[in-house]
Amino acid sequence: MSTALPPTDQLLYTPKEAAVVLRFGRSTVYELMAAGVLKYVKQGRARRIRRRDLEAYVDSLETQSN
Repeated sequence: MSTALPPTDQLLYTPKEAAVVLRFGRSTVYELMAAGVLKYVKQGRARRIRRRDLEAYVDSLETQSN
């Protein structure tokens, strides 16, 4: 299993890739998606998370800690 981060110019991330970027567990990412905290797009059965939605989620964490 590779621990390399996905490329930063990537527009869409799988939940597994998003977990690596966020340094969370994959199940945590799925829980955030199910709760509506982390936005995602769905094409067929595939779920993908936009880079901008990952960044927005991280930004929301910063504002909560202040």
